[in-house]
Amino acid sequence: MGNRARFKKIATQFVVEDVVATAEYYCSVLGFKLLGYFADPPVYAMVARDDVEMHFGRADGRPVGGSSVEFRRDGFDAYIWVDDIQALFEELTASGADIVEGPVKRIYESTEVVIKDRNGFTIVFSD
Repeated sequence: MGNRARFKKIATQFVVEDVVATAEYYCSVLGFKLLGYFADPPVYAMVARDDVEMHFGRADGRPVGGSSVEFRRDGFDAYIWVDDIQALFEELTASGADIVEGPVKRIYESTEVVIKDRNGFTIVFSD
């Protein structure tokens, strides 16, 4: 069948009202580092923590917020695996993150911490 391309990583893109405030939240509360803003005033921002990148695009007047709020009652907008869920929980608690649940051991043997970001997006962290 020939060579097969290897996927290397993925970045989410959330549509938000304020890309600067969102990027600052991800840096100050969730421990990401700013990779950059694009345009003046910014219409796009990128942040990263270790091998995880998250991108934010300006909404341009369209409705925004976590898709789980509008389209589904259960679920998440991003799922991020970490190597020490308890350490992350302590970090998120200390930084004032909006922790919705956790740490909780699931039936599928993962321990998860669920947060809501400043825009209403649901982020699940798991070991």
